[in-house]
Amino acid sequence: MKKVGIMSMQRIANYGSFLQAYALKKLIEELDCKVEFVDYHVGRPVIIDNADSKYKFLRKIEKGLETFRFQAPFVHKLSFIRYKQSFAKKYMPLLGVSNEKNYNPTLDCLVIGSDEVFNCIQKNTNVGYSLELFGKDNKAKKLLTYAASFGNTTLEKLEKYKKADEVGELLKKFDELSVRDTNSGDIVEKLTGKTPVYNLDPVLIYDYMKCCDKIPQLKTKEKYLILYAYAGRISNSEANWISAYAKEKKLKIYAIGGIQKCADRFIDCSPFEVLAYFNNAEEVITDTFHGSIFSIITHCTFTTLIRKSMGDSYGNEEKISDLLKRLRLNERMTMKVESVKNINMREIDYVKVDELLNAYRKSAREYLQKNLEG
Repeated sequence: MKKVGIMSMQRIANYGSFLQAYALKKLIEELDCKVEFVDYHVGRPVIIDNADSKYKFLRKIEKGLETFRFQAPFVHKLSFIRYKQSFAKKYMPLLGVSNEKNYNPTLDCLVIGSDEVFNCIQKNTNVGYSLELFGKDNKAKKLLTYAASFGNTTLEKLEKYKKADEVGELLKKFDELSVRDTNSGDIVEKLTGKTPVYNLDPVLIYDYMKCCDKIPQLKTKEKYLILYAYAGRISNSEANWISAYAKEKKLKIYAIGGIQKCADRFIDCSPFEVLAYFNNAEEVITDTFHGSIFSIITHCTFTTLIRKSMGDSYGNEEKISDLLKRLRLNERMTMKVESVKNINMREIDYVKVDELLNAYRKSAREYLQKNLEG
């Protein structure tokens, strides 16, 4: 039995990060491999935004206080803090991830991905700039990626911060490169001269709704709309519009993943229960990549709000627009929340979406089989 490691964003307290890691693990286990998650050493961010070590303690305090600055019901804020504090303890064991870090193990194969493992030009101190995410000093006989993404990192940013040559040399050492979006593919081609394979996020490839026995059946007495967005990213004007829209449609607003000013309930649940809530929802409003994916795999009516990247600030335009275009769901995107009313009135032809998904699932499994069984 081959020993395969996955280096991903598995320790991030986030439903999308958890479910993509779990899905990739299951896909590789289907190939009769023993799977373990591999950690990387967090480096100093390339973009310094008060990221000096002397500010770390203050930043932790600020992060804790940030929740109370968001406009949301006080009880939701307390629930959100408990959700964040307990996430790792409750759900990491389901991935086989413990508190003890697993650095640089000896492996038959190391798979780097999925998620934004290559998003190295950013200021997130939880990730930083780590060349281990590009395979440096690994102890694997074979090195590949699966649906890796540069996120907001562009070739221009890599060149601006003088990281293009370093990253390019490491990418050339991979046995096989798989990306999930055009921006990432373009960077790989320009830095290595190789054409990468395109694969979708594992949450779309692993058929959760048919194959996962951990998704419960939920019974709710009320009809609801899911607002799936990070806390603080829905503006006051957007929240006010969503509140009025939900009242007009006689729907409660369930906030998942982040607290929201307009929410009737904040749902603190397991990652698998998230899919159950999506499965029962009347409709979804989201501004996240995985919120869009959860809607798609549960065949839910949804609208995705697009946020443009401005300078070094973090947006979602690149990754979400690429995903939805691949599944021919371009019309579900908007930059104006008022468009939700018209977008969610239009039915989605999920028969056609599933036909596309099945083709992507086949090619993804073939990619993994070829590189892990060969």
